[in-house]
Amino acid sequence: MRLLFLGDMVGKSGRTAVWERLPGLIGDFRLDFVIVNGENAAGGFGITEEIFRQTLNAGADVVTTGNHVWDQREALAFAPREERFLRPANFPKGTPGRGSGLYIAKNGARVLVANIMGRVFMHPELDDPFRAAEKELAACPLGEQADAVVIDFHAEATSEKMCFGHFVDGRASLVVGTHTHQPTADHQILNGGTAYISDAGMCGDYDSSLGMDKEEPLHRFLSKVPKGRFEAAPGPATICGLGVEISDRTGLAEKIAPLRLGPRLEETVPSFWA
Repeated sequence: MRLLFLGDMVGKSGRTAVWERLPGLIGDFRLDFVIVNGENAAGGFGITEEIFRQTLNAGADVVTTGNHVWDQREALAFAPREERFLRPANFPKGTPGRGSGLYIAKNGARVLVANIMGRVFMHPELDDPFRAAEKELAACPLGEQADAVVIDFHAEATSEKMCFGHFVDGRASLVVGTHTHQPTADHQILNGGTAYISDAGMCGDYDSSLGMDKEEPLHRFLSKVPKGRFEAAPGPATICGLGVEISDRTGLAEKIAPLRLGPRLEETVPSFWA
């Protein structure tokens, strides 16, 4: 199975780049399943129902989120009725929406996608992500109810991300880190067969501070006083994500490589898809 994960869409620039490029990527690379993190898609803070639907229309099978999931209050209303919209599974019981789902890929494979948030340096501090992962994997084990398992681990600390990857190694097809908006160079297949990267990066303007116009955050670092609001950077976006080949027999990863398309960062596509 060919799976593509795209990192956090940031603002109009990021979401537009994804909407424009994703249909071609799906066709050119014959992708079976696509996941996009959309938690910063609305001006850099949260996601609206219209943006969610446009992302599905572009070809995404699932949209994941993170700590900014409720920044647009309308998400509280549409999350419960949209099966392909995920918020972190370790929110307290009774939180609107769902933290995981079982979906059917284009090749007929059953794909469990879980969205889980870390706790180190994160706000709000949610329930234990390791126990949340254990619950998800026990309810829908790889090789039994699921042919592939993907976890979007939305977290800050690389130590927590790496330990989480080792914790589910051999029980998930892919653990992909999100949240920091900077693509890391540690993509690998762990000893048990789980594909892993600490952060997929963002889909946004990299002439920025994490996708935000750089003037306001720079001013705050220098003066410690807010001058205005954070605004999403409007320049041309680079799409960052990860391509993974998953065995139809075992559900574990066979190949992994980053995907980067756009200005500023060196462009690359998985060579096994070229």
